[in-house]
This record gives sequence, structure tokens and C-alpha cells, in this order.
Amino acid sequence: MLTSLALIFLAGLTIAAVCGRLRLPRIIGMLATGIILGPYVLNLLDPSILGISADLRQLALIIILLKAGLSLNLSDLKKVGRPAVLLSFLPASFEILAYILFAPALLGITKTEGAVMGAVLGAVSPAVVIPRMVQLMDEKYGTEQSIPQMILAGASCDDIFVIVLFTTFVGMAQGGAVSAADFVNIPVSIFLGVALGTITGILLSLFFETAYVKQHYIRNSMKVIIVLGISFLLVASEDWLEGTLAVSGLLAVVSMACMLKIKSTPSVSKRLSEKFGKLWLAAEVILFVLVGAAVDIRYTAEAGILAAAMIFLALAVRGIGVMICMLGTQLNRKERLFCMIAYLPKATVQAAIGSVPLSLGLPCGKIVLSVAVLAIIITAPLGALGMDATYKKLLKKAET
Repeated sequence: MLTSLALIFLAGLTIAAVCGRLRLPRIIGMLATGIILGPYVLNLLDPSILGISADLRQLALIIILLKAGLSLNLSDLKKVGRPAVLLSFLPASFEILAYILFAPALLGITKTEGAVMGAVLGAVSPAVVIPRMVQLMDEKYGTEQSIPQMILAGASCDDIFVIVLFTTFVGMAQGGAVSAADFVNIPVSIFLGVALGTITGILLSLFFETAYVKQHYIRNSMKVIIVLGISFLLVASEDWLEGTLAVSGLLAVVSMACMLKIKSTPSVSKRLSEKFGKLWLAAEVILFVLVGAAVDIRYTAEAGILAAAMIFLALAVRGIGVMICMLGTQLNRKERLFCMIAYLPKATVQAAIGSVPLSLGLPCGKIVLSVAVLAIIITAPLGALGMDATYKKLLKKAET
């Protein structure tokens, strides 16, 4: 495992640096590193590290969500409440609808199988989007219009909506019935996740404050460890309560970090944010290299030109959904175009659930996995490159 970790860090950083010199997003280098080192090309990574790949990716995602929550200004988010809510489900709904309508003709599958494929492909990648929104908030691009805050909030909820639909559509494809409770779980999961995180954040800030008043000073490095430990418990609670109560652990983490920012002194929240930013330097490499390692490159050739055409057609329909979310806002055309670009990348969810239909023995399993792999290879670099290349041109920088 140590050799694999060395390869992940050293090769990942090296190829990312080469991409940086070529003015390409570093994520492209990290994803490429994972594909090359992974089991489907050179097979240089130890099976033990691949066995815990999903857990390591989740750990990295928790770190950037904490950084995001500590950078998020709730007063800014309130200004764009309606578009943020719409972004959490409308673009994904449009993309799923595109697969239901057009995939049967282009890929020769049924409408139900098209719904399964759309649910796999419909989620935006928080691993790609959220770090860039945090960067925009740090650099003050688009913050006067609360654009990064809006996209961050929408992308965080988008995955919950899509994964619930995926479970429902897979049940339909297996011949099961659709339950109304499956759809009720979507808002319940979001509400309970936010509530759990808010309460935890308030209690944690009171604990830190009480310790300070009683002169039991807790170092910021120790606070980082405590916050990380509690975040792991919040995410784990989602599994503990599965089948009993729907709770979004990742949303709970973001909410807890937001409350820590509100309740803590500005200097403390700033230092915590900086420390999680430093942790992200290592977590980023692990996340994207392991996402790349999960991509089975063998299926890309089997997907074919029609699959690529279906992906781009679905992205165009998804873009219409994003534009509808922007109706009634004061955003100009350039800012709305940036929102469309930010909602392009796919990676994390597709790598996690792309192979599920195949493992369940569904007839569409192989084509779903092929399209999911192709979508990661096309959209993750496209979205990352698009955001990195355009945010200074399309967004206004707030005056400091």
C-alpha cells in the first residue's frame, strides 16, 4: 500500500504540474494518472488501496466540503435562494428526460433503461465543482452576485436527488414497483441533513467557546481533528439510519461548517478554513487519482460515436434546465453561461454507481457503464477546463 500511495502522490503531482505548465486544469493530470496506474491499464496500484478507494474518496470530499462551508456566506446565499433550490434538481431532471427520450433511438435501449442511464449520468460532480467554487469565493469572483455560493449549494443537493432517482429506476428495471416514499425521501434527506449539521455546529462552537472561557485553550490544529472526527460521524449516520430515516451526511457536514463560521470569531473560522485548505492539497490528489483508477477505460471504445453524441445532446438539454433556473435573476448572459459550464463535469457519482446496473445483471448494464466512463473522460476535463479558462472573463471580481 505504501508503494501505491507513493505512486499516487508523486506521479499525480508530477503529471498535474505538467498539465499546469500546459495551462490545462491540474485535475486532468490527476485523472490521467489514476487511469494509467489503475487496474485497467498498468495495474500498479495495490488491491488493498483500491478496496478502500471509495472511503478515501469520501474522506477527501469531506475535507473540501468543510473548507466550502467555512468559506460560505449564508447572507449571500439567501439572496439567491430560489435559483439554488432549482439547481439542486432541475438540470438533472432535464438530463434524465433527455436520456429517456433520445437514448432508445440512439443506443437501442428501452425508456426504463434510458431512465437508469440518465440517473447514472445526471449528477454533477461535487469533487470537480466544489473546489473551484471555493477558489472563486477566495478570489472574490462572482461573489457580489453570489454565483459560487449558489452553484456550491445546488451541486451539493444535486447528487442526493439523482441517487434517490437511480435507486427508484433500478427497481423499476428489475420489475419492482415505484413507491411514493422514495420521492418523499429527497426533501426529507436534505432537510434533516441541514438540521443535523446546524445543531452539531452550534453545539461544537459552544464547546470551543466554553473551553476558551475556562482557559482550556484548544489549539486550532486540535480543532481540525475534532471537526474531522465529528464530520466522519455525520456522514456515517447516513448509513446507520438507512432504511429508517433519510439523512444527507454530506449536507450535514456543510451545514456544520457554516454554523462554525457564524458562531466562531472571524479569526478562528479563517484559521480553520486555511488549515482545511492545506489538508485539501493532499486530499485532492488522492480523490482525483482514485476516481481515475475507478474508470474502466476498456469500455470507452465499445461506447462508440453514438454514445458521445448522446452525452453532448443530454448536456445541451441540461443547459436549458440551468438557464431556466436563472430566470428572474439579475445575472447577465456571461454569468448565466458560466453557470452552464459549471454544471458540465461528471466524475464522482458516475465512478461510484456506473457499474451497479451491470453488477445487478440488468441488460443495459454494459452500455450504461460504457457511457458513464465516456462521460467522465469527456465532461470532467471539459468542465474543469471551461471553468478555469472562463471565470475571469465571465464573472466580475468583487472590490475588496
